[in-house]
Amino acid sequence: MFSEKTPIEGAFIINFKKIEDGRGFFGRVFCREEFRKIGVPFTAEQANMSGNLVAGTLRGLHYQRPPHAEDKLVRVVRGAVFDVAVDIRKDSPSYGRWHGVELSRENFRAFLIPKGCAHGYYTIKDSSEVLYFVSSPYAPEAEGGIAWNDPVLGVRWPGEPKVISPKDASWEPYPWDGGD
Repeated sequence: MFSEKTPIEGAFIINFKKIEDGRGFFGRVFCREEFRKIGVPFTAEQANMSGNLVAGTLRGLHYQRPPHAEDKLVRVVRGAVFDVAVDIRKDSPSYGRWHGVELSRENFRAFLIPKGCAHGYYTIKDSSEVLYFVSSPYAPEAEGGIAWNDPVLGVRWPGEPKVISPKDASWEPYPWDGGD
């Protein structure tokens, strides 16, 4: 296992070792000790999974406000997604920046998104399933969101969403000059 830094402060791409043979493959989904060894701090409190029927499904951009902010470790167990982190921490050197990475069953990678970042993804393949571990339990009263097409942010999604929830379609652009 090894990690790659991203342009978002505290966000890492985690490359897991995948052992393959005639039966298929074996690999870790998460190991706190391995993360500690490569210098990536993360502890999971909750795990979530989402299934997405068609390519072009967009979920996000979501975040949790303090004190319920959460680190997220995102993996794809079936299909493929374009996964995005957006830094909304005013004191961060990467404030206002976004970074996207393709996660798939085949590439066996994960994206660690730190507290204070919004998260969303766009499915690249039909029947994509996303597994993500979070460091804090979900708190509905702390939920926030950013318009997926925020003109200041300018995320370059792989395409226009074919499927998006009414809630995700109604998020407003982020107040980049005034805070949340």
